[in-house]
Amino acid sequence: MPRQDTPGPTPPGTPPTAVCVGESMAVLLPDRPGPLEVVENFRLSVGGAESNVAGTLAALGVPTAWISRVGDDGFGRRLVAEVAARGVDVSAVSVDPHRPTGLYLKEVGGASGHRYDLGPGRSRLHYHRRGSAAATLSPALLADPAAAALLAGARMLHLSGITAALSDDCLALLRALVVERRPGSGVPPAEGPGLVSFDLNWRPALWRDRDPAVLPPLLDAADLLLLGTDEALDAFGTGEPAALRRRFPSPATVVVKDAARVVTALERDGTAVSEPALAVEVVEATGAGDAFAAGYLAGTLRGLDQRRRLRLGHLSAACALTTPGDQAELPPAHVVAALLDAPAADWAATRVTAGGIVSPALRAPAR
Repeated sequence: MPRQDTPGPTPPGTPPTAVCVGESMAVLLPDRPGPLEVVENFRLSVGGAESNVAGTLAALGVPTAWISRVGDDGFGRRLVAEVAARGVDVSAVSVDPHRPTGLYLKEVGGASGHRYDLGPGRSRLHYHRRGSAAATLSPALLADPAAAALLAGARMLHLSGITAALSDDCLALLRALVVERRPGSGVPPAEGPGLVSFDLNWRPALWRDRDPAVLPPLLDAADLLLLGTDEALDAFGTGEPAALRRRFPSPATVVVKDAARVVTALERDGTAVSEPALAVEVVEATGAGDAFAAGYLAGTLRGLDQRRRLRLGHLSAACALTTPGDQAELPPAHVVAALLDAPAADWAATRVTAGGIVSPALRAPAR
Protein backbone atom coordinates (compact mmCIF):
# COMPACT_ATOMS: atom_id res chain seq x y z
CA MET A 1 0.00 0.00 0.00
CA PRO A 2 1.47 3.42 -0.88
CA ARG A 3 2.35 5.75 1.94
CA GLN A 4 -0.35 8.18 3.01
CA ASP A 5 0.85 11.43 4.52
CA THR A 6 -0.65 12.56 7.78
CA PRO A 7 -2.35 15.98 7.57
CA GLY A 8 -1.49 18.72 10.03
CA PRO A 9 -3.90 20.44 12.44
CA THR A 10 -7.41 21.25 11.26
CA PRO A 11 -7.72 24.66 9.52
CA PRO A 12 -10.16 27.01 11.34
CA GLY A 13 -13.72 27.03 10.01
CA THR A 14 -13.59 23.55 8.45
CA PRO A 15 -16.97 21.74 8.84
CA PRO A 16 -16.60 18.89 11.36
CA THR A 17 -16.09 15.37 10.07
CA ALA A 18 -16.27 13.88 13.57
CA VAL A 19 -18.41 14.82 16.58
CA CYS A 20 -17.62 13.84 20.18
CA VAL A 21 -20.41 14.09 22.77
CA GLY A 22 -19.81 13.89 26.52
CA GLU A 23 -18.69 15.44 29.77
CA SER A 24 -15.44 17.28 30.36
CA MET A 25 -14.21 18.95 33.53
CA ALA A 26 -11.78 21.44 34.94
CA VAL A 27 -8.62 19.73 36.22
CA LEU A 28 -6.25 20.69 39.02
CA LEU A 29 -2.76 19.34 38.32
CA PRO A 30 -0.27 19.13 41.22
CA ASP A 31 3.04 20.98 41.08
CA ARG A 32 4.94 17.92 42.27
CA PRO A 33 4.58 14.13 42.52
CA GLY A 34 3.41 12.62 45.76
CA PRO A 35 0.22 12.39 47.83
CA LEU A 36 -2.10 15.40 47.90
CA GLU A 37 -1.15 16.35 51.45
CA VAL A 38 2.37 17.31 50.34
CA VAL A 39 1.30 19.34 47.29
CA GLU A 40 1.66 23.10 47.70
CA ASN A 41 0.19 24.36 44.42
CA PHE A 42 -2.04 23.18 41.58
CA ARG A 43 -2.19 24.27 37.95
CA LEU A 44 -5.59 24.64 36.30
CA SER A 45 -6.18 22.61 33.14
CA VAL A 46 -9.07 20.78 31.53
CA GLY A 47 -9.79 17.14 30.79
CA GLY A 48 -12.41 14.63 29.80
CA ALA A 49 -12.53 11.58 27.56
CA GLU A 50 -14.58 12.99 24.70
CA SER A 51 -12.90 16.40 24.57
CA ASN A 52 -9.49 14.69 24.77
CA VAL A 53 -10.42 12.58 21.74
CA ALA A 54 -11.74 15.66 19.95
CA GLY A 55 -8.54 17.62 20.56
CA THR A 56 -6.28 14.85 19.32
CA LEU A 57 -8.47 14.24 16.27
CA ALA A 58 -8.18 17.93 15.41
CA ALA A 59 -4.40 17.79 15.86
CA LEU A 60 -4.35 14.85 13.45
CA GLY A 61 -6.14 16.88 10.80
CA VAL A 62 -9.70 15.63 11.37
CA PRO A 63 -12.20 18.51 11.62
CA THR A 64 -13.95 17.76 14.92
CA ALA A 65 -16.68 19.19 17.14
CA TRP A 66 -17.29 18.58 20.83
CA ILE A 67 -20.83 18.83 22.26
CA SER A 68 -21.48 19.11 25.99
CA ARG A 69 -22.80 21.34 28.80
CA VAL A 70 -20.79 23.47 31.21
CA GLY A 71 -21.66 25.70 34.13
CA ASP A 72 -21.92 29.47 33.94
CA ASP A 73 -18.63 29.79 35.81
CA GLY A 74 -14.94 30.41 35.30
CA PHE A 75 -14.15 26.71 35.05
CA GLY A 76 -16.71 26.31 32.26
CA ARG A 77 -15.41 29.28 30.34
CA ARG A 78 -11.82 28.04 30.71
CA LEU A 79 -12.85 24.57 29.57
CA VAL A 80 -14.59 25.77 26.42
CA ALA A 81 -11.76 28.18 25.57
CA GLU A 82 -9.05 25.52 25.91
CA VAL A 83 -10.92 22.94 23.85
CA ALA A 84 -11.54 25.57 21.18
CA ALA A 85 -7.85 26.51 21.22
CA ARG A 86 -7.06 22.92 20.19
CA GLY A 87 -8.94 23.51 16.95
CA VAL A 88 -12.20 21.90 18.06
CA ASP A 89 -15.62 23.31 17.11
CA VAL A 90 -17.44 24.16 20.38
CA SER A 91 -20.40 25.96 18.82
CA ALA A 92 -22.92 23.47 20.26
CA VAL A 93 -21.62 23.51 23.86
CA SER A 94 -24.40 24.92 26.02
CA VAL A 95 -24.13 26.83 29.31
CA ASP A 96 -26.23 25.81 32.32
CA PRO A 97 -27.06 28.82 34.52
CA HIS A 98 -27.84 26.71 37.58
CA ARG A 99 -25.36 23.81 37.74
CA PRO A 100 -21.56 23.92 38.04
CA THR A 101 -18.84 22.66 35.76
CA GLY A 102 -17.40 19.36 37.04
CA LEU A 103 -13.95 19.31 38.62
CA TYR A 104 -11.30 16.71 39.35
CA LEU A 105 -7.89 16.71 40.98
CA LYS A 106 -5.05 14.59 39.71
CA GLU A 107 -2.71 12.88 42.17
CA VAL A 108 0.60 11.82 40.61
CA GLY A 109 2.84 9.16 42.11
CA GLY A 110 6.53 9.72 42.69
CA ALA A 111 9.43 8.20 44.56
CA SER A 112 9.20 10.19 47.78
CA GLY A 113 8.90 7.15 50.03
CA HIS A 114 5.80 8.68 51.66
CA ARG A 115 3.43 5.99 52.84
CA TYR A 116 0.61 7.31 50.62
CA ASP A 117 2.76 7.89 47.53
CA LEU A 118 1.27 5.99 44.58
CA GLY A 119 4.72 5.31 43.08
CA PRO A 120 6.37 6.37 39.79
CA GLY A 121 4.22 6.27 36.68
CA ARG A 122 0.95 5.91 38.60
CA SER A 123 -1.84 8.42 39.12
CA ARG A 124 -5.24 8.72 40.78
CA LEU A 125 -8.11 11.03 39.92
CA HIS A 126 -10.35 12.59 42.58
CA TYR A 127 -13.70 13.62 41.08
CA HIS A 128 -16.15 16.35 42.13
CA ARG A 129 -18.79 15.99 39.44
CA ARG A 130 -22.09 15.06 41.11
CA GLY A 131 -24.86 17.39 39.96
CA SER A 132 -22.71 18.96 37.27
CA ALA A 133 -24.04 20.72 34.18
CA ALA A 134 -22.90 17.85 31.94
CA ALA A 135 -25.03 15.39 33.94
CA THR A 136 -28.12 17.11 32.52
CA LEU A 137 -27.33 16.16 28.92
CA SER A 138 -30.47 14.49 27.54
CA PRO A 139 -32.29 13.64 24.28
CA ALA A 140 -33.42 17.27 24.23
CA LEU A 141 -29.95 17.92 22.80
CA LEU A 142 -31.13 16.46 19.50
CA ALA A 143 -33.63 19.30 19.12
CA ASP A 144 -30.96 21.95 19.57
CA PRO A 145 -30.32 23.46 16.11
CA ALA A 146 -26.56 23.85 16.58
CA ALA A 147 -26.08 20.28 17.83
CA ALA A 148 -28.45 18.81 15.24
CA ALA A 149 -26.56 20.51 12.41
CA LEU A 150 -23.21 19.17 13.60
CA LEU A 151 -24.54 15.64 14.01
CA ALA A 152 -26.24 15.68 10.62
CA GLY A 153 -23.06 16.75 8.82
CA ALA A 154 -20.57 14.43 10.53
CA ARG A 155 -19.20 11.16 9.20
CA MET A 156 -18.39 9.83 12.68
CA LEU A 157 -19.85 10.15 16.18
CA HIS A 158 -17.73 9.23 19.20
CA LEU A 159 -19.21 8.40 22.62
CA SER A 160 -18.15 6.66 25.82
CA GLY A 161 -19.56 4.68 28.71
CA ILE A 162 -18.77 7.52 31.10
CA THR A 163 -21.78 9.43 29.81
CA ALA A 164 -24.11 6.51 30.46
CA ALA A 165 -23.10 6.51 34.14
CA LEU A 166 -23.72 10.20 34.82
CA SER A 167 -27.53 10.23 34.96
CA ASP A 168 -30.71 8.71 33.55
CA ASP A 169 -30.98 11.64 31.15
CA CYS A 170 -27.45 11.03 29.85
CA LEU A 171 -28.23 7.35 29.39
CA ALA A 172 -31.37 8.24 27.44
CA LEU A 173 -29.30 10.48 25.17
CA LEU A 174 -26.87 7.65 24.39
CA ARG A 175 -29.75 5.30 23.66
CA ALA A 176 -31.20 7.86 21.25
CA LEU A 177 -27.83 8.32 19.53
CA VAL A 178 -26.78 4.67 19.36
CA VAL A 179 -29.53 2.10 19.87
CA GLU A 180 -32.53 3.84 18.36
CA ARG A 181 -30.75 4.53 15.08
CA ARG A 182 -30.26 0.82 14.29
CA PRO A 183 -32.47 -1.16 11.89
CA GLY A 184 -35.31 -2.92 13.69
CA SER A 185 -35.45 -0.41 16.53
CA GLY A 186 -38.87 0.80 15.45
CA VAL A 187 -37.58 4.34 15.19
CA PRO A 188 -37.36 5.98 11.73
CA PRO A 189 -33.70 6.49 10.83
CA ALA A 190 -32.50 10.03 11.43
CA GLU A 191 -30.02 11.93 9.36
CA GLY A 192 -26.65 11.79 11.10
CA PRO A 193 -23.23 10.16 11.32
CA GLY A 194 -22.76 6.95 9.37
CA LEU A 195 -20.26 5.55 11.87
CA VAL A 196 -20.72 5.44 15.65
CA SER A 197 -17.65 4.77 17.78
CA PHE A 198 -18.07 3.76 21.42
CA ASP A 199 -15.28 3.52 24.00
CA LEU A 200 -16.21 1.57 27.13
CA ASN A 201 -14.16 3.86 29.42
CA TRP A 202 -15.15 1.82 32.47
CA ARG A 203 -15.19 3.90 35.67
CA PRO A 204 -16.20 1.64 38.60
CA ALA A 205 -16.78 4.56 40.97
CA LEU A 206 -19.42 5.99 38.65
CA TRP A 207 -21.36 2.70 38.59
CA ARG A 208 -21.59 2.13 42.35
CA ASP A 209 -25.13 3.52 42.47
CA ARG A 210 -26.15 2.58 38.93
CA ASP A 211 -26.82 -0.65 37.06
CA PRO A 212 -24.02 -1.47 34.58
CA ALA A 213 -26.36 -3.90 32.81
CA VAL A 214 -27.41 -0.93 30.67
CA LEU A 215 -23.98 -0.89 29.01
CA PRO A 216 -23.89 -4.06 26.83
CA PRO A 217 -26.81 -3.04 24.58
CA LEU A 218 -25.14 0.31 23.97
CA LEU A 219 -21.78 -1.25 23.17
CA ASP A 220 -23.28 -3.86 20.85
CA ALA A 221 -25.22 -1.22 18.92
CA ALA A 222 -22.06 0.71 17.96
CA ASP A 223 -20.25 0.31 14.65
CA LEU A 224 -16.80 0.50 16.23
CA LEU A 225 -16.20 -0.64 19.81
CA LEU A 226 -13.07 0.06 21.84
CA LEU A 227 -12.35 -1.95 25.00
CA GLY A 228 -9.40 -2.25 27.36
CA THR A 229 -8.64 -5.78 28.51
CA ASP A 230 -8.45 -4.76 32.18
CA GLU A 231 -11.68 -2.77 32.12
CA ALA A 232 -13.52 -5.45 30.12
CA LEU A 233 -12.40 -8.07 32.64
CA ASP A 234 -13.78 -5.91 35.45
CA ALA A 235 -17.04 -5.07 33.68
CA PHE A 236 -17.79 -8.30 31.78
CA GLY A 237 -15.62 -11.01 33.29
CA THR A 238 -13.22 -11.44 30.37
CA GLY A 239 -10.52 -9.44 28.64
CA GLU A 240 -9.79 -12.07 25.97
CA PRO A 241 -10.22 -10.57 22.47
CA ALA A 242 -12.03 -13.51 20.86
CA ALA A 243 -14.42 -13.81 23.81
CA LEU A 244 -15.22 -10.10 23.65
CA ARG A 245 -15.83 -10.37 19.90
CA ARG A 246 -18.37 -13.11 20.65
CA ARG A 247 -19.87 -11.06 23.49
CA PHE A 248 -20.44 -8.12 21.13
CA PRO A 249 -21.25 -9.59 17.71
CA SER A 250 -22.89 -6.56 16.07
CA PRO A 251 -20.12 -3.92 15.71
CA ALA A 252 -18.20 -4.05 12.44
CA THR A 253 -14.95 -3.85 14.43
CA VAL A 254 -14.08 -4.54 18.06
CA VAL A 255 -10.71 -3.14 19.18
CA VAL A 256 -9.26 -4.73 22.32
CA LYS A 257 -6.41 -2.82 23.98
CA ASP A 258 -3.97 -4.70 26.19
CA ALA A 259 -2.34 -1.52 27.53
CA ALA A 260 1.44 -1.54 27.04
CA ARG A 261 1.54 -4.87 25.19
CA VAL A 262 -0.63 -5.23 22.10
CA VAL A 263 -3.91 -4.08 20.55
CA THR A 264 -6.09 -6.38 18.44
CA ALA A 265 -8.78 -5.34 15.97
CA LEU A 266 -11.35 -8.05 15.28
CA GLU A 267 -13.71 -7.74 12.34
CA ARG A 268 -17.19 -9.22 12.17
CA ASP A 269 -16.02 -11.74 9.55
CA GLY A 270 -13.44 -13.20 11.94
CA THR A 271 -10.40 -11.33 10.63
CA ALA A 272 -8.06 -10.22 13.41
CA VAL A 273 -5.04 -7.91 13.21
CA SER A 274 -2.71 -7.31 16.17
CA GLU A 275 -0.03 -4.68 16.55
CA PRO A 276 2.44 -4.39 19.46
CA ALA A 277 2.65 -1.21 21.51
CA LEU A 278 5.67 1.07 21.28
CA ALA A 279 8.32 1.22 24.01
CA VAL A 280 7.54 4.35 26.03
CA GLU A 281 9.23 6.17 28.89
CA VAL A 282 6.04 6.98 30.82
CA VAL A 283 5.64 10.35 32.49
CA GLU A 284 1.95 10.03 33.37
CA ALA A 285 -0.70 7.62 32.11
CA THR A 286 -3.93 9.64 32.12
CA GLY A 287 -5.29 10.38 28.65
CA ALA A 288 -3.43 7.63 26.80
CA GLY A 289 -6.59 5.63 26.10
CA ASP A 290 -8.31 8.70 24.66
CA ALA A 291 -5.26 9.44 22.51
CA PHE A 292 -5.27 5.87 21.19
CA ALA A 293 -8.94 6.17 20.31
CA ALA A 294 -8.34 9.42 18.45
CA GLY A 295 -5.41 8.00 16.49
CA TYR A 296 -7.33 4.89 15.54
CA LEU A 297 -10.41 6.90 14.54
CA ALA A 298 -8.32 9.32 12.49
CA GLY A 299 -6.81 6.35 10.65
CA THR A 300 -10.28 4.93 10.07
CA LEU A 301 -11.59 8.19 8.62
CA ARG A 302 -8.48 8.50 6.48
CA GLY A 303 -9.02 5.03 5.00
CA LEU A 304 -5.78 3.51 6.32
CA ASP A 305 -5.49 -0.25 6.51
CA GLN A 306 -6.07 -1.91 9.87
CA ARG A 307 -2.39 -2.15 10.82
CA ARG A 308 -1.77 1.53 10.18
CA ARG A 309 -4.90 2.47 12.13
CA LEU A 310 -3.56 0.53 15.11
CA ARG A 311 -0.12 2.11 14.73
CA LEU A 312 -1.56 5.61 14.63
CA GLY A 313 -3.46 4.78 17.81
CA HIS A 314 -0.32 3.45 19.48
CA LEU A 315 1.73 6.48 18.45
CA SER A 316 -0.89 8.92 19.72
CA ALA A 317 -1.11 7.04 23.03
CA ALA A 318 2.69 6.94 23.37
CA CYS A 319 2.87 10.71 22.97
CA ALA A 320 0.17 11.18 25.63
CA LEU A 321 2.13 8.95 28.02
CA THR A 322 5.14 11.27 27.81
CA THR A 323 3.30 14.44 28.92
CA PRO A 324 1.92 15.31 32.38
CA GLY A 325 -1.38 16.56 30.92
CA ASP A 326 -4.24 14.69 29.25
CA GLN A 327 -3.54 15.91 25.71
CA ALA A 328 -0.99 14.27 23.43
CA GLU A 329 1.67 16.42 21.77
CA LEU A 330 1.98 14.76 18.37
CA PRO A 331 5.12 14.66 16.19
CA PRO A 332 5.28 16.29 12.73
CA ALA A 333 3.29 14.71 9.91
CA HIS A 334 6.36 13.32 8.12
CA VAL A 335 7.46 11.53 11.30
CA VAL A 336 4.01 9.99 11.75
CA ALA A 337 3.94 8.85 8.13
CA ALA A 338 7.40 7.24 8.38
CA LEU A 339 6.42 5.30 11.50
CA LEU A 340 3.14 4.11 10.03
CA ASP A 341 5.07 2.67 7.07
CA ALA A 342 8.01 1.30 9.08
CA PRO A 343 8.95 -2.40 8.75
CA ALA A 344 7.90 -4.49 11.74
CA ALA A 345 11.46 -4.66 13.08
CA ASP A 346 11.86 -0.87 12.94
CA TRP A 347 8.50 -0.35 14.63
CA ALA A 348 9.50 -2.76 17.41
CA ALA A 349 12.80 -0.89 17.90
CA THR A 350 11.12 2.52 18.20
CA ARG A 351 11.26 4.27 21.58
CA VAL A 352 9.19 7.29 22.66
CA THR A 353 10.30 9.57 25.49
CA ALA A 354 9.56 13.11 26.64
CA GLY A 355 12.68 14.14 24.77
CA GLY A 356 11.58 12.74 21.42
CA ILE A 357 11.21 9.62 19.29
CA VAL A 358 14.14 7.40 18.37
CA SER A 359 13.55 4.85 15.63
CA PRO A 360 15.45 3.13 12.81
CA ALA A 361 12.59 4.33 10.61
CA LEU A 362 13.71 7.96 11.13
CA ARG A 363 16.90 9.51 9.82
CA ALA A 364 17.34 11.47 13.04
CA PRO A 365 15.57 11.53 16.43
CA ALA A 366 12.21 13.34 16.21
CA ARG A 367 11.49 16.03 18.79
